[in-house]
Amino acid sequence: MFRKILIANRGEIALRIIWACKELGIRTVAVHSDVDADSLHVRFADENICIGPAPSRLSYLNITNLISAAEISNADAIHPGYGFLSESPDFARVCEACNITFIGPSAETIALMGNKSEAKRTMRAAGVPTIPGSDGPVPDPDEAKRLAAEFGYPVILKASAGGGGKGMRVLRSESEMEMAFQMASAEAASAFSNGDLYLEKYLESPRHIELQVLGDKHGNVIHLNERECSIQRRHQKLIEESPSPALSELLRKEMGEVAVKGSEAVKYATAGTIEFLFEDGRFYFMEMNTRIQVEHPVTENVCNVDLVKAQIMAAAGEKMTWRQKDIKIFGHSMECRVNAEDPLRFTPSPGRITTFHAPGGPGVRVDTAAYAGYFVSPHYDSLIAKLIVRGPTRADCIMRMKRALESFIVEGIKTNIPMHLKIMDDEDFKAGNLSTRFMDRYLSENNAG
Repeated sequence: MFRKILIANRGEIALRIIWACKELGIRTVAVHSDVDADSLHVRFADENICIGPAPSRLSYLNITNLISAAEISNADAIHPGYGFLSESPDFARVCEACNITFIGPSAETIALMGNKSEAKRTMRAAGVPTIPGSDGPVPDPDEAKRLAAEFGYPVILKASAGGGGKGMRVLRSESEMEMAFQMASAEAASAFSNGDLYLEKYLESPRHIELQVLGDKHGNVIHLNERECSIQRRHQKLIEESPSPALSELLRKEMGEVAVKGSEAVKYATAGTIEFLFEDGRFYFMEMNTRIQVEHPVTENVCNVDLVKAQIMAAAGEKMTWRQKDIKIFGHSMECRVNAEDPLRFTPSPGRITTFHAPGGPGVRVDTAAYAGYFVSPHYDSLIAKLIVRGPTRADCIMRMKRALESFIVEGIKTNIPMHLKIMDDEDFKAGNLSTRFMDRYLSENNAG
C-alpha cells in the first residue's frame, strides 16, 4: 500500500480522497493555488504545497509544478480526482517516468478512450453496441454529407478528442453541413488542440445511462450497475440517480455484461464509467470516462462499495475482493449538484458565502468543501456541494431530497437549489419520464436559461 498520496485537485473531490486515505492509513499532500490557501482540503491534508497562482493553467494544470510537489513531499502516488489532469495521458506518462504511481488507468488506455472515434471503434470490435456513424474522423464536409445521406438526418458532428459539448453540432439537413463542419472543427481545435470530427446518427430524445465499472491489475473487472444521468443542461449533468427507472432486470444485466466486456477489451484496471445513450429499449456506447465520476456517491449508496478506496487499492496492486455476484442494489439513491450560479440564467455567482448550513438527518450525505466565510472563486468550476440522499424507493428519495434541499441554506451567493426543488415537483420527473431533452422543456416552461 502507498505511504503518501498527493492529491492533484481541489474542492470536494480532494476532501473525498483525503477521507478515503485516512481510512486506509495513508498520509496525504494537498496542493493548492494561492487563492485556495484557506480551502478545507488544505486544512485536512497532512501536508500542503502551493503550486502557483489562481489560473488553472499555472497551478492545477501545471504538470511540472505538480511533479515537483510530489518529489519534494516524497509522495509515492498521485490521485488526480476528476477534471483537470485526470484524463491526461501526458500526465500519466510523466508520473510513470518519475516512478510515481498514477491512480487511474494506463496512459495508453486514457489516450485510446479519450479519442472518441478510436474509442467507438474499439468498443464496436469488442461487441459493444454503437450508434451508426463514421469509422473514425471525417476528412471533409463532402464525406460528412455522403455519410449523413446514408444514415439519414438528423446527424451530429462531434469532436474526436473531447467532450462537454465542445465541437458538437446537430444537423437536420444537408444545407447546414458546410458551415457546421467548419465551426465545429474550429471549436474543437481551440478546445482540444485537435480539430478532427466524427459523425453519428442523432438520437432525438435518448436517456443518458452510465455503467460504473471497477477493475484491478489481476484481470478482474466487475460492474456496479447503472446511473441515470439524463437531467443535464448543455451536456453538463445536474441530477443523477441509481438505479435508472427505465431499466428492467434483464436490460440491467445485459448492459452490465456489455460494460464489463468493453472494459476487459482495454484491460481496464481501476474505477471508470462506460456511458450509453438509451432509446426505445436499445442502448448504444457513447464514451468511456477513465476516472472517478462526480456522481460516484449514488453508486456507493446502493452498492455499499467505497469506490475511491477501491480505486486506491487497485492502483496499489491489490486484488479485488468482490465478484460480480457480490454486487447487489440496496434501495435507491439520488444526487443534486449544487452550483454557485443564478438558478434562472445559469450565470456564475462567485463571491463570499456568508451563511452555510448543510442538511442532515437519515439518508442524507453532503460532499462539500464550502463553509461560512468561504470565497467561491471565479477561476474554477461552480460546483460547491453534492447533496446525496438514499431511501428504500425512488419516491422516498424524491421526498427526502425535497426535505434536504429545503433545509440547505447558502447565503452571500446565488445557487441552483431553487431549480432542484422545482424539478423534484415536476410530474414527468416524479414519474421517471426522463431524457436528455428534459431540461429544454423545463427551461421553456420556467422562462429560464
